[in-house]
Amino acid sequence: MCGIAGFVGKSAPEVAQRMGAALRHRGPDDQGIWACPETGVHLVHRRLSIVDIGGGHQPMWDAAHEIGIIFNGEIYNHVDVRRELMMRGHKFQTDHSDTEVLIEGYRAWGEEVTKHIDGMWAFVLIDRRRKKLFLSRDRFGEKPLYYSHGNGVFAFASELTALFEHDGVRQDISRLSLAKYFSHGYVPAPRTIFDGIYQLSAGHSASLDLISDKLDIVRYWSYVIDPMPETSLASEGRLAEELREILQRTVKERFMADVPVGLLLSGGIDSSAIACLAAEQGVPLQTFSIGFAEATFDESVYAAQVAKHIGARHVVDVLSVERASELVEETLAHLDHPMADPSLLPCDLLFRHVGQHAKVAIGGDGSDELFAGYETFKALKWAKLYEQVVPKSLHRPLEFIAGLLPISHNNMSFDYKLRRMLQGLQLGPRLWNAGWLSPVNTSQLAALGLGGFSVEEIYSESIAAWEACPQGDLVGKTSQFYVNLYLQSDILTKVDRSSMMHSVECRAPFLGLSLSEFVRRLPSSYKLRGQTTKYLLKKAIAKDLPADILQRSKKGFGIPLGKWLSEGRLSFSGQQLSKVVDRQFLDRLMQEHQEQKANHGSTLWAAIVLDRFLSRKPDWHVVA
Repeated sequence: MCGIAGFVGKSAPEVAQRMGAALRHRGPDDQGIWACPETGVHLVHRRLSIVDIGGGHQPMWDAAHEIGIIFNGEIYNHVDVRRELMMRGHKFQTDHSDTEVLIEGYRAWGEEVTKHIDGMWAFVLIDRRRKKLFLSRDRFGEKPLYYSHGNGVFAFASELTALFEHDGVRQDISRLSLAKYFSHGYVPAPRTIFDGIYQLSAGHSASLDLISDKLDIVRYWSYVIDPMPETSLASEGRLAEELREILQRTVKERFMADVPVGLLLSGGIDSSAIACLAAEQGVPLQTFSIGFAEATFDESVYAAQVAKHIGARHVVDVLSVERASELVEETLAHLDHPMADPSLLPCDLLFRHVGQHAKVAIGGDGSDELFAGYETFKALKWAKLYEQVVPKSLHRPLEFIAGLLPISHNNMSFDYKLRRMLQGLQLGPRLWNAGWLSPVNTSQLAALGLGGFSVEEIYSESIAAWEACPQGDLVGKTSQFYVNLYLQSDILTKVDRSSMMHSVECRAPFLGLSLSEFVRRLPSSYKLRGQTTKYLLKKAIAKDLPADILQRSKKGFGIPLGKWLSEGRLSFSGQQLSKVVDRQFLDRLMQEHQEQKANHGSTLWAAIVLDRFLSRKPDWHVVA
């Protein structure tokens, strides 16, 4: 796992050094810089040594020094791909470097190398023969890659902090991206909060012609729900066995490392299943989890139960109000792009502890999206009924009545879920999920000073993700929304930043290619059956988990944000926020929240995150 950066064009030599220094936390073990006076290409690599520790220096080149690469990630099937390439006559300089497999794979298959590899990656390859750069990002977006192209400069980096070390990259904030940020809690790929700066989206590659400066972006893979007819499927029991076998294999692949590997353990079904399958590796295991002082948010007792069940050495830490206050400033100070997921705080604390013991951690991300695990999947049938029988004229009055319920800051309280559900239902089926997750509603967006955009503009990525599902099943469309939008731009971004800030590589077995291909062909009834989420997954691992763990309802990695805000422990810090949104409106929301008149926790937290982000720079320019 590493950090990569670089640029094409004229610039001072120290720019590449500064870009590398900004990524040191992603790769503290080694640095490599290469520059080509002829083309103006500069490649920068910071290395976190995981595989082939002694021989993996980058940029790495082929024997003829014609193809070079900087690579962030892991290719889990690199042994098989290497064997195939050797049978085709390719010769390797390293013993077991997955990076060199990418070079030789490109020599064999060109830009279609991505069809042959399974893993997580962001890499930039220079082909000196064809005078072009080839950039690629993995299928789900586990590894980040930002870029800016214009005014004679093409620059790229794993994080925006490194990208901004190049003086040719502008930092103007996009007003539309601000509206998207408050409407989603993140800025959906390929956009960023900045005008003219983009993310290479998951499942995409790009080619830059070094002569013409033309950039071509293509989508090489997409997750599309395409269920097989139930009559063509094997028996339910056999499907469960096959799923367990695939998951068992992907867990084993993610233990590929020349350094210690740890397990993230929440006590929920996903991480517990991975822990139980990992125990079959026959190696000593160490598990890590976070507890909360507030009981309704705490799952640490379940994590400890699973750790004992598999015989692992368990490390747990408790997030108190005091520690959370410290983490707000420390964590947000390092966030290269605003994202309003409060679980970033416990994630940061978790990886601080993991980093003291292991360089690699394995977690359960992706299961909720693939197997319909979120509570919103259960709400779909009620949402459909509401849409059919409740006149639109009653939507606002019902929301007003729900607002009269007493405020509770307990985890997933009834009043919270009801208000959230009604907020999303106003937007219609294709935007139910976006509305349920949104920190603000459309009227609040206008009050923030970010009005003037249509619903289609604000939620364009959400609409595209929903409509990309060719069949009309609500569970399938919702799953596709979560995989293609929320997983990429929220969950995986959060995990990457919080883990790499502490030089830890986090791996997700549920995002293995063979597993995702298996799941996308399953009918929705194998994911959500009645009110049972993750139906087939639970059946597949029923013999591995303690019964009370298997039957637990989902709690999520939440924090008592509403309570902390009501107690005045979190607030705005400076005046930068007033330059981009209506601060008086936010101050009024904060007062209502502290007086227990309303729960504005999500909106206020999104504003606090943005406030800390803006405070890094004294002057910001917002463009349309």
